[in-house]
Amino acid sequence: MGHGWEGVVLKLFRGRDFTFTVTGAEQVTDRFRRVHLTDGGLLSATGGAHPTMWVRLWFEKDGKPHQRAFTLVDPDPEAGTFSLEFALHEGPACDWARATKPGDTIDATLQGTGFTLPDPAPSRLFVIGDAAALPAINSLLDAIPETPATIWFETAHEEDRKLPFRLDEAHHTLHHVERREAGAHLVSEVKAALPELLGADHSDAYVWVACDTSTTRTLSAYLRKELGLPKDRVNALGYWRP
Repeated sequence: MGHGWEGVVLKLFRGRDFTFTVTGAEQVTDRFRRVHLTDGGLLSATGGAHPTMWVRLWFEKDGKPHQRAFTLVDPDPEAGTFSLEFALHEGPACDWARATKPGDTIDATLQGTGFTLPDPAPSRLFVIGDAAALPAINSLLDAIPETPATIWFETAHEEDRKLPFRLDEAHHTLHHVERREAGAHLVSEVKAALPELLGADHSDAYVWVACDTSTTRTLSAYLRKELGLPKDRVNALGYWRP
């Protein structure tokens, strides 16, 4: 399968293509599936992985190529392996994740990923996301495991409360927030709690946001314009569109 005009654009932006091979899969919950793969040389070519690192996978729908981004889970550069996690819904990516079996291959392009923690590392972390962002959230918690973190996790289904977080009870506080009003409820919950948690001096804090695009934009504007957080203390990326 060719990658169409999107593939041409990614090539112009120096996207690098790889082919991953499936080695297995596991059903974490009815709505969440983990697929294990070999990396086709990706981790060797990039010199390893950084927290929240993601790749674009290519799927076919109605005879046309479509790409979707997924975060690497537990990348092992020495073994050349990682996993990908899928919050299951309707669509070609999830159809593939449900049906794939060992030996299957999938095309991928590395372009656009990039994330560096502030230096020095923050002494307080605030995270806002949903099931689509869980792999990235866990990779962030793994990167700075002893940093106190408060997490607001939007749940669209009751099973989302059962998803596997890499939590350390001594350092991490998790709040489940039911998805209502197209994300507006999550925004309200964050606005009600975050100012007091941040305090007057928020120079040591870092806020990471990855929700649906509209909610992410609203929260990013709030953090920057109303709370006055500097650009290098906020990372906000819309992961999906309703």
